[in-house]
Amino acid sequence: MSAVISVADALARLPGAEGKPFATAFTHGSLLVEIFAPRGVDTQQPHTRDEIYVVIKGSGEFLCGDTRTSFGQGDFIFAAAGTAHRFENFTDDLTVWVMFYGPEEGEIAGNS
Repeated sequence: MSAVISVADALARLPGAEGKPFATAFTHGSLLVEIFAPRGVDTQQPHTRDEIYVVIKGSGEFLCGDTRTSFGQGDFIFAAAGTAHRFENFTDDLTVWVMFYGPEEGEIAGNS
């Protein structure tokens, strides 16, 4: 199996259900890939699975637990399941791929 999903095709799915700033782009097994383009404020809550972001466009700060980190285009960001996290002070064009994977409650730390 192979899949190629362009950013343009994924963005065409926005806004998602109920006007949300994310939409599903691909699923396979435990993998769920979304496109996420928050505008103004990121209101997401902790998720039940481990999560990876890849920044397509934009920059800002990523708050994960008590750690605040600057990010920009092309960066890889990881947030463990159950950890409070959000994008802050981000540019108006912020667009990211989001990948959820693995079991509920995340992978076991140290087994990577």
